[in-house]
Amino acid sequence: MTENSNPSFDSGLKKLLNRLTETIKRDSLITETTSRLRDTFDVDRVVLYHFYSQWDGQVTFESLSSDKWSILGSTGPDDCFNDGYAELYLQGRIRAIPDIESEPIADCHRDFLRSLQVRANLVTPILTGKGLWGLLIAHHCQTPRFWTPSDIKMMEKEARNLAQSDSIRNS
Repeated sequence: MTENSNPSFDSGLKKLLNRLTETIKRDSLITETTSRLRDTFDVDRVVLYHFYSQWDGQVTFESLSSDKWSILGSTGPDDCFNDGYAELYLQGRIRAIPDIESEPIADCHRDFLRSLQVRANLVTPILTGKGLWGLLIAHHCQTPRFWTPSDIKMMEKEARNLAQSDSIRNS
């Protein structure tokens, strides 16, 4: 019997190919979504922050107006996020901050956003049946930016579309 005719080998190969296909679909969907939002909002950066375990995560995708704004791989301020922010996003909180310098936010949050060169941001949770999968975030880095109700609705719709995709729901 050859290795290629082994049923368990064939089954394992099929599972691997299915997983690879789903990963490619997910990555393509996220790349298209972040690019579309950055172009529509005309902002410096749109990122996807993915939670790979309980409140531990990192920026796994980004669409940039310039490479100088890259924060790919960045992790969040754990202490700050765990102090209530996580629970708010689990409840569906959408947060639009037009100017981090005048917004009443925790000092650790403001300092973290400054370290990423953020001046204004819009954050929407990606909620699946398993909980908080990630955050879809638009950053304007150079100046304050007022987020319109239509901006917020569009961001919420895109986060919901991501959450409802099989490739994210099943990951």
